[in-house]
Amino acid sequence: MGRSFNDATRRNIAALCAAFTRATPAGIAPELKRAAVAIALTGADEDRDTAFLLTRRAAGLRAHRAQWALPGGRCDAPETVIEASLRELHEELGLALGRDAVLGLLDDYPTRSGYLITPVVVWVGHGLSIVPNPAEVASVHTIALRTIEHAQAFDFVTIPESTRQVIRFHYDDRLIHAPTAAMIYQFREVLAGRETRVAELEQPVFAWK
Repeated sequence: MGRSFNDATRRNIAALCAAFTRATPAGIAPELKRAAVAIALTGADEDRDTAFLLTRRAAGLRAHRAQWALPGGRCDAPETVIEASLRELHEELGLALGRDAVLGLLDDYPTRSGYLITPVVVWVGHGLSIVPNPAEVASVHTIALRTIEHAQAFDFVTIPESTRQVIRFHYDDRLIHAPTAAMIYQFREVLAGRETRVAELEQPVFAWK
């Protein structure tokens, strides 16, 4: 069953985010650079279900080129993670949103490449046009929330290089990995009223740099 893109759904997701207790992962290295991404909620065009925005990074970027990602990036001092997520949404997708669009924050996720990423849940609302910045974004995908709530949407595998499980999100015959998959998975759990931690979920080796 889908979640209609309306104010009742907005209030419901805001309440679920407010009930979620953020946790600080143990043993976080102080040199990790702060970053933020937006779980940007909008309406799926075909049925007006609530959906989130996923991007494919531009092939010309210096880091993590052509990888799947939530809109976001490094925090510019002295930005907060909320300010950074809203700025990145504007820079990458042309979406100008205020602080009142923020519904909540999920757990910080430490990456192998040296970042501590905070996912910020944002309600995009009606009537805003998405205008991707081609220097940063190769494509934008609108994924209905029912897609991530499907029982087979995620799986977990092992790799020789780590004792931690690698999480994978199955989307349209593609595999999307952590950190993006881990943060989407935690959001799925928040929608179900569960406090599931994801900081220990592993990234594939290609994302370690």
